[in-house]
Amino acid sequence: MSTEQGPTVRELAGQALSSIEHGYDLLAPKFDRTPYRTPDRVLDAVTDEVRRLGPFDTGLDVCCGTGAGMGVLRQLCRERAVGVDFSAGMLAEARAAFRPGGEGPAAAGPAVEGPAVDWVRADARSLPFAPAFDLAVSFGAFGHFLPAERFGLFAEVYGSLRPGGQFVFPIGAPPPVGSRAYWSLLGFDAAMRVRNALWRPRFVMYYRTFRLGDVLEDLTRAGFVVRLMPLTGLGRRPDGSPRARLVVATRE
Repeated sequence: MSTEQGPTVRELAGQALSSIEHGYDLLAPKFDRTPYRTPDRVLDAVTDEVRRLGPFDTGLDVCCGTGAGMGVLRQLCRERAVGVDFSAGMLAEARAAFRPGGEGPAAAGPAVEGPAVDWVRADARSLPFAPAFDLAVSFGAFGHFLPAERFGLFAEVYGSLRPGGQFVFPIGAPPPVGSRAYWSLLGFDAAMRVRNALWRPRFVMYYRTFRLGDVLEDLTRAGFVVRLMPLTGLGRRPDGSPRARLVVATRE
């Protein structure tokens, strides 16, 4: 579940028995040493594809966590990049990883040029932004929203984008029915449903509720015009289909 320096089983259990917010506050100091952080290869593949859609002046990382997506925005945006999350612990780690004023990761040596970087604590279901952004991204957060909340989330992102702004995020192909990954995800979601039926506060984290057809429908209802692009950097499945796609939702 984690590297040698990552959270212990006891620490992960403590997170799982907490609320989403408090659970991530607890996990934040070791989050980047777990498999839950979006892999660099995914971030790089998204960066390569989104660069073709620009240029962008301002970017928003929705549910930014410890700031993995900020590296994407810093490569794509010229003026300002903002990360928003409701976990104070995750935002503290993100702030520590980046120098004030967008001067790059704290451990990266000499400062590098880039957009100004800001961090905002807020619930993604009620974003505190006027239409100010050219680009919005999100990585690995959608499992924390119930299907009934998804339209409202997308509407909040829509309202934060300027006309012509784009909301982009990767979505992986579902694992083949009967595969090890299929049963692993099914088992995880079943365990979470039992946990949430028996324990409060709930910890919402499901892997099988973010289905592409439903997502496209909710994005369209929120006002977006949507298209899909293959994430070629992540390869293809044996049947030739892409392992992951980039959802590009545009506010016209």
